[in-house]
Amino acid sequence: MSLVSVDKPEWLKTKLQTMGSFAKVRETVKGLGLNTVCESAHCPNISECWSGGTATFMVMGDTCTRGCRFCEVSHGKAKEVDIFEPVKLARAVKEFNLDYVVITSVDRDDLPDQGSSHFAACIRAVKKMNPGILVEVLIPDFQGREDLIKNITDAKPDVIAHNIETVRRLQPFVRDRRANYGQSLEVLKIAKKLDPKMRTKSSIMLGLGETEQEVCEAMDDLRNAGADFFTIGQYLRPTKKQMAAEKYVHPEVFERLKLAGKQKGFLYVASGPFIRSSYRAGELFVKSVLQKESKAVENDI
Repeated sequence: MSLVSVDKPEWLKTKLQTMGSFAKVRETVKGLGLNTVCESAHCPNISECWSGGTATFMVMGDTCTRGCRFCEVSHGKAKEVDIFEPVKLARAVKEFNLDYVVITSVDRDDLPDQGSSHFAACIRAVKKMNPGILVEVLIPDFQGREDLIKNITDAKPDVIAHNIETVRRLQPFVRDRRANYGQSLEVLKIAKKLDPKMRTKSSIMLGLGETEQEVCEAMDDLRNAGADFFTIGQYLRPTKKQMAAEKYVHPEVFERLKLAGKQKGFLYVASGPFIRSSYRAGELFVKSVLQKESKAVENDI
């Protein structure tokens, strides 16, 4: 059996199911005027996550100031930031009765602080209204500015994620020109420097023309940047407006890369065709890691 395919194979076919909490999540999100990356990025896991009562919230609007070739999120002139969004977000999290939430955002290069203070306000509001909750944030690169990344670390999320998206060689062809591989690694390094206890995370897509060796080299770069968690997924073209996938990678390759990542020292590696940076199964594992660390600290005290 071939380990790559140019046609969409059977292992990438999935059915949308809308059971459990799916309708409630959609109704709450729309009722509060919130955005989710689940819908904006056409995530293949939306039915699993929403039916399980969880979602990845996207703050600062639904329009990105950048235009990466793989991304379905609208780009162009962004709207004014909703100053009431932190409270709305906190209310939604409370209504879902979540104990782990993921918050991401569009890039806002148009704002003086690129939206970092608003993002931080969202973290604080969610934690204040939902005591004990674990908050993972998937942040933009903030152009690598330490002062803006500090706004995020000062708000004390439990995990800071920033994605490199693809291997070093393919960065100019996949991402917006204002993003780059070295800058993304620096974001992770800065987060660790500002808060050495902070758990950090990154993600990469396969199927864009990379080699396994290049993915392994990216893992080494991420480990050197202090990344603790790593996810690997298949790039799926959202619409014909985005770049096409060059190949569909067989699950055996994902499993091989998962083992390689564990050997390189990541605390957790999620690797599979449908894995995304924010994925419910991954969140459950990361949550268990954080809870064990918290108990260990309590025992030491």
